[in-house]
Amino acid sequence: MGTMTPALDDLLETARVVALPMTTRFRGVDVREALLFEGPEGWAEFSPFVEYADAEASTWLAAAIDYAWNPQPAPLRDRIPVNATVPAVDAGRVPEILARFPGCRTAKVKVADPGQHLADDVARVRAVREALGPEGRIRVDANAAWNIDEAERALHALAEFDLEYAEQPCATVDELAELRTRIKYMGIPIAADESVRKAEDPLAVARAGAADLVVIKAQPLGGIRRALDIVAEAGLPAVVSSALDTAVGLSQGAALAASLPTLDYDCGLGTGALFVENIVDLSPADGAIPVGRVTPDAARLERLAASADRRDWWLDRLRRCHALLAASAR
Repeated sequence: MGTMTPALDDLLETARVVALPMTTRFRGVDVREALLFEGPEGWAEFSPFVEYADAEASTWLAAAIDYAWNPQPAPLRDRIPVNATVPAVDAGRVPEILARFPGCRTAKVKVADPGQHLADDVARVRAVREALGPEGRIRVDANAAWNIDEAERALHALAEFDLEYAEQPCATVDELAELRTRIKYMGIPIAADESVRKAEDPLAVARAGAADLVVIKAQPLGGIRRALDIVAEAGLPAVVSSALDTAVGLSQGAALAASLPTLDYDCGLGTGALFVENIVDLSPADGAIPVGRVTPDAARLERLAASADRRDWWLDRLRRCHALLAASAR
């Protein structure tokens, strides 16, 4: 990743593994696990989702090392406007969810959840529109779950709610490009997330004209500088989002958002509100979160510590991913 990899012992010396219970199941996760460590610049987070292979997870480790060991780009702003995040809940729970995001005037609504139907999505988005009123902004995220025909049908059904954009409605760049052509008359922009952060070539979606904006995340893209480079090369507006990070990861996301030349969209960095408790509070206040590094609360680190077997699992993963980074640096 272009920077020196510190010795494994330097990471293990301060490594802490936490397990944060969630208020609502999200992305199939009820408890979010993360490994934290401290470097010369402060604390960083290594938290690739458990199903990710080591090759992909090592990019997340490179991002964490960069954040803990190296000074970051100078911030251009000191607070980041964020969106509310509405999991795939019943429509009746929408007011309860939105209440956790005080001051937020944008909501990202999860759709296309396994086991649900389009009618569930329509009801949920309608409830969000009713709660936010006509001035609120609504974006939907399908996490690549629809094929082209399903996406076209779903977005037609959701268009009446004046969507800000649809995030990753389909899986492939070719599908996104075709869908973008099909729904142009609807005026709903397409945002690419997985087609950027999980792609061998994160710029392919921009070259193909398959998206109107890109969703970027600091950990999956290898760090703040790498993410800034991708945005610059893509030439598209960017939304900074989280990967269901702890407060430490959210602070890295905020640093990324603070470093963008322009910030035209509310960012998906309010997800601290989805945890029952975090290692330090970084939930939205007045629709935004502050920019700045955070230090975990020692008492919360103890209270939220993962079980011994899960700690061992994460430390083994750290060792494997560190070995991959060290080998690639030779």
